[in-house]
Amino acid sequence: MIEKTLVLIKPDGVERKLIGEIISRFERANLRIIGLGILKPNKQLMEKHYPKDKKWIENLGYNLIKTSEESKIKIDLKKDYKVNNVYELGLKIREWLINFMCSGPVVKIAIEGPQAIQVVRKIIGKTIPLLAEPGTIRGDFSVDSPILANLEKRPVKNLVHASGNQQEADKELKLWFKRSELIN
Repeated sequence: MIEKTLVLIKPDGVERKLIGEIISRFERANLRIIGLGILKPNKQLMEKHYPKDKKWIENLGYNLIKTSEESKIKIDLKKDYKVNNVYELGLKIREWLINFMCSGPVVKIAIEGPQAIQVVRKIIGKTIPLLAEPGTIRGDFSVDSPILANLEKRPVKNLVHASGNQQEADKELKLWFKRSELIN
């Protein structure tokens, strides 16, 4: 099944000069680049990119709490993050994500190939760099920690974003690329 998906090289990946390395990994996997560009995203674009549904936002908050608990770091939502509940914490984390993505240039890549969504995610590696396997982009080049990110009140710097499923890929490709920018 031929699929199309979106990859974004985040500001940390651009700043570290990993654009060519990242793109070459997709090409070596015989995936086809059908759209490519570089831009500095604005808040309006990033507001549309990141979901606003309650479940997704609460999940951001729960992930921070889970990471803190696993690291034996005690947190107080009100004192440490100035929020009253997990949803408000998720909104704050979403804001960190948006601010980070607007902090510098981002490379947008439209990719096509057999089972492209799953293949791209395998090449990228797990979201948390420490858990990403060697040989993946995040496993080889990302050194950030969710514990440090939580303490510094920012998102994990993990170099790349990739669509998680077909529905997300369709939405994100339409958001980041005009139809005329994609090669058939």
